[in-house]
Amino acid sequence: MTDQQAETAGPGTERPLQDVDAQSGDLDRRLAELEDRWRRAVADLDNMRKRVAGESARQREAERARVTTEWLPVLDNLDLALQHPDADRDALLEGVRAIRNQALAVVSRLGYLRYGEPGVPFDPARHEVVATEPASTEVEAGTVTRVVRPGYAGNERQLRPAAVMVATRGE
Repeated sequence: MTDQQAETAGPGTERPLQDVDAQSGDLDRRLAELEDRWRRAVADLDNMRKRVAGESARQREAERARVTTEWLPVLDNLDLALQHPDADRDALLEGVRAIRNQALAVVSRLGYLRYGEPGVPFDPARHEVVATEPASTEVEAGTVTRVVRPGYAGNERQLRPAAVMVATRGE
């Protein structure tokens, strides 16, 4: 507004313009403050993401080390068995059974149990059919007749289903 316009506009005309300028300055300061807070929040989020990723990697490595440590005695016993290839057949068989039991104990300590027993009803959530055979008078259709490969499962997760043969109705 020029001086001449201010004189002709009358008293109080410059006041609203000053208020607008003041409000604009307040809005600019508020916008700058909000932008600063936003940038800080983004930086905090990025730092948290990096911390979580690092912690997750450390936990994975610690778990890998724990599981490997569980298996080391099994490997040690297999090495011992291989050092005695001329051992008595029965003694060697007994040693292999002991190592197998040791391996099953490791799997169990890791939270997974072995399953797969014949004579139970077929369960598609726990069994994988690899073959079928006709049902007989002793075994009804839909029953597991033979376990080809056992399954392993924990409380919330199945590692693998049992591979089984199942009795079917003869056609």
